[in-house]
Amino acid sequence: MTEILWIDPVGHADFSGDIGDILAEAARPDTTVDVTALDRGPHHVEYHYYESLVTPDVLHRVKRAENEGYDATVIGCFYDLALEEAREVSDSMPVVAPAEATTHLATTLGDSFSVVVGRQKWVPQMRDRVRAYGFGDHLASFRPVDLGVLDFQDDPDRTERRLREAATAAVEEDNAEVVILGCTAEYGFYEELQDDLGVPVLDAVTAPFKFAELLADLADLGWSHSKVGGYESPPVDEIARWGIADDYENADVWTEESEP
Repeated sequence: MTEILWIDPVGHADFSGDIGDILAEAARPDTTVDVTALDRGPHHVEYHYYESLVTPDVLHRVKRAENEGYDATVIGCFYDLALEEAREVSDSMPVVAPAEATTHLATTLGDSFSVVVGRQKWVPQMRDRVRAYGFGDHLASFRPVDLGVLDFQDDPDRTERRLREAATAAVEEDNAEVVILGCTAEYGFYEELQDDLGVPVLDAVTAPFKFAELLADLADLGWSHSKVGGYESPPVDEIARWGIADDYENADVWTEESEP
């Protein structure tokens, strides 16, 4: 049995029910999934300030998930919020995020990909992510649709129309062989789009979840993120000596049992 936790890194649960249903349908018979949102904070993370506010809670939620025995965790934000930091605090549990998962998958499914995003505001940070992952040469374009995170599910007809226009332009004008829907709030549209366009359209909810299932399997072989170098964990005795767990009201997260 594989147990995966999906973390919505915002202080609301507007999409959690829908995402839970989508993941339950996509899961293998031996996979269970739990979806959780933060208890406080902004309702989206379209700004660096909002990301900074939620990052400590996301990291402690990741560590708690490992302590509770989850086999993998997905941080549900296409900015891949705190992904590297989360892999530091996780001893051996794989941690996945949408941009890394979808871009890796896209480059196995085609030579070039485009990312359909909500607003131009998002593009610089996401472009930096794509380049950091080594896929800059495969990036055909970003195509904004002028919708914020909280707009996507408000008017599904409008959302589908704009996603279709952007995805069509990405394929016909930018020569994208794969299209990525670059926000977890863009769920529910990929199947019709890819049927019409004739190219893979990667959903930012389903793709990282399936990637997490794979990495959970690989972890059984001892293949998880390396703890030598970039993902080396902070020393638990140092965290205790500085009182960090108490300062951040997460005394249950950092224990002797959680020491790498």
